[in-house]
Amino acid sequence: MLEKMQEKVDLEAVIEEFESLSMDAGRVQRETLKKILEENGETEYLRKCGLNGRTDPDSYRACVPIVTHKDIEPYIRRIADGEHDQYSSSIITAKPIPAISLSSGTTQGKPKYLPFNDDLVQNTMQIYKTSFAFRNREYPIENGRALQFIYSSKQFKTKGGLHAGTATTHLFRHEDFKKTLRATQRPCCSPDEVIFGGDYHQSLYCHLLSGLIFRDEVQVISSTFAHSIVHAFRTFEQVWQQLVADIRGGVLSSRVTSASIRSAMAKLLRPRPELADTIHHTCSRLSNWYGLIPELFPNVKYVYGIMTGSMEPYISKLRHYGGELPLISADYGASEGWIGVNVNPKSPPELATFAVLPNIGYFEFIPLDSSCPQRTTYVGLTEVEVGKEYEVVTTSFAGLYRYRLGDVVKVTGFHNTTPELQFVCRRNLVLTINLDKNTEKDLQLSVEAAAKLVAAEKLEVVDYTSCVDSSSDPARYVIFWEMSGSANDEVVEECCNCLDRSFVDAGYVSMRKINGIGALELRILKRGTFQKIMDHFVGLGGAVSQFKTPRCVGAANKRVMQILSCNVVKTYFSTAY
Repeated sequence: MLEKMQEKVDLEAVIEEFESLSMDAGRVQRETLKKILEENGETEYLRKCGLNGRTDPDSYRACVPIVTHKDIEPYIRRIADGEHDQYSSSIITAKPIPAISLSSGTTQGKPKYLPFNDDLVQNTMQIYKTSFAFRNREYPIENGRALQFIYSSKQFKTKGGLHAGTATTHLFRHEDFKKTLRATQRPCCSPDEVIFGGDYHQSLYCHLLSGLIFRDEVQVISSTFAHSIVHAFRTFEQVWQQLVADIRGGVLSSRVTSASIRSAMAKLLRPRPELADTIHHTCSRLSNWYGLIPELFPNVKYVYGIMTGSMEPYISKLRHYGGELPLISADYGASEGWIGVNVNPKSPPELATFAVLPNIGYFEFIPLDSSCPQRTTYVGLTEVEVGKEYEVVTTSFAGLYRYRLGDVVKVTGFHNTTPELQFVCRRNLVLTINLDKNTEKDLQLSVEAAAKLVAAEKLEVVDYTSCVDSSSDPARYVIFWEMSGSANDEVVEECCNCLDRSFVDAGYVSMRKINGIGALELRILKRGTFQKIMDHFVGLGGAVSQFKTPRCVGAANKRVMQILSCNVVKTYFSTAY
């Protein structure tokens, strides 16, 4: 009882701290910038900017340029190569940078190198605690477990001896963070050996098996991204009978060959024929796997993971698996660092907003004013306006100064004095040929409209991506679909026309009408194509739980384009114009 009371007091204290920070976000931002500049003012990067000890926002904006990753990459490479000393701490940060974080790489075709240090760990713990405090107030969980589909990526050492891997891998290995994760998501069903296994196919199988063993204790289903949860239960559809056999006999399937995983799972496994019968009966009577999650895990309270941006297309499948369970979108951040926390967990994921934590970084915003596209202005955190869209610029404790994330957000309101942001899209992910400009969100809406036509045939679009075919004359949009089954040509032809009509950007419509843009092309892919794409990115050092399907494949993603091209089974052209 005392432990439960202490937990309640701690959670309320976390909320009180957040409320205090958000009451005077402008002051907190100035103090945060001052702290960052005082700590790092003597670094090579900031010395070159000529701040000369000044820490106020006006001087900072006047001296320090807005940058992209291309601008900062040479400094990070020098750190990775071990220049100056083993931590290379005097180039962009005064504190040591003991590791290099790798982005997912799905946008640019290869992972970006980013600095990773203990400040990022501390920020992550603050985000997790704050999010959990608000979430647990609405959906309290007690004495349960979390089925977490989380995976370590491959790690390697850079030329300078620094560990390089995904940010999540660094976090999962950090003892302080592991304690926070247990406190905010409850004990994980899976042993550490499963999380850090070398083969994610084997790890996923054992995540599912561990969850079934503890099925009555599972109160949360989670992963970093919604895609990982959907992928897990799509895999379950294929392997559930083998899982049942493992539970019945108490012996792990031979498909798992990792000695460390087998040893860890042996400690959980024993013959459980009654549990096997229950799971077999559940799976045998489910219609089209609807409501699979609550049927398998009767005490689960909600499903949790990032569901915004490129993850939004997976929400409908999560609802299919989750039935009436609440879906809660996790917090807003990037490999570069965190930005905001979901303090309204009851909001549906499509409407999720994120209150900016004003002490985890210094934030600026570029207004996206289409009436004056050439003018670049910047506003501070408390100067943004409700209803307007901005591009996010961040300054972090990890050595990123006035760094353009490339994210477009919309301000939906304020929590006290800190803004609540809704993620809109990645600014650089657009389909464009001439006057047209279609974002990732535009592509998603187009696919959703066309997917309704195959849904009527009891089929679904498993995943999708796109590219611009500049080799044709005129150039055209190409959409790639992987479907759950075969549809007749008439239906798919209408889907192709629907895709074309659903791009309502004025530039696109006008160019299509005068044949300045060619007929949209829909290419149907073999089943398993997107699995091959995910395997490719994991092979580059990514983690499954950090994988994002690239929605627009550019020239840099040559291997992805090769995978797509080699797996096309049929092609259709629009006749909509």
